[in-house]
Amino acid sequence: MSNHGAENFIPLNIAILTVSDTRDESSDTSGHLLVERLTSAGHKLAAKSIVKDDIYQLRAIVSNWIACDEVQVIITTGGTGFTARDYTPEALSILFDRTIDGFGELFRAISYTEIGTSTIQSRAFAGFANNTLIMSVPGSTNACRTAWDKVIVEQLDATHRPCNFVPHLKLADACGSRN
Repeated sequence: MSNHGAENFIPLNIAILTVSDTRDESSDTSGHLLVERLTSAGHKLAAKSIVKDDIYQLRAIVSNWIACDEVQVIITTGGTGFTARDYTPEALSILFDRTIDGFGELFRAISYTEIGTSTIQSRAFAGFANNTLIMSVPGSTNACRTAWDKVIVEQLDATHRPCNFVPHLKLADACGSRN
């Protein structure tokens, strides 16, 4: 690992996507928690959406955000389990240029202390596409809290040492203004 800690905090543009057949904006407690956490940490909400558990709708939204220079990080919540409609890993992992195997491993290790062996049914995962960091976590509000507080917050903080993901992200510009 190299030393990638910066001197100062760098606010990032983060998009939140809730994957659910049942939630709407008023009942999206997981999405709301992630928005609250990211803004409290000093980051900016670039976009927020809710999409049905549909591989192609999910890919379309995330692909648009990957192509948008304004979005540096995408966090999805939901669709990572084993029910008949949980397809987030299948929908998004195909878009990755590189996977971050340790993200899911670390999330499950931490989650084990909270929910025991039930964590084995979490397919939390992460990767990079077009220098956009994509992290997918389970849909429960407690899982989102665990993921943000114990993994994500430090990796999105440019001052976190010995390393973090900030140096690997694209520079943020307005959508459509690629240089």
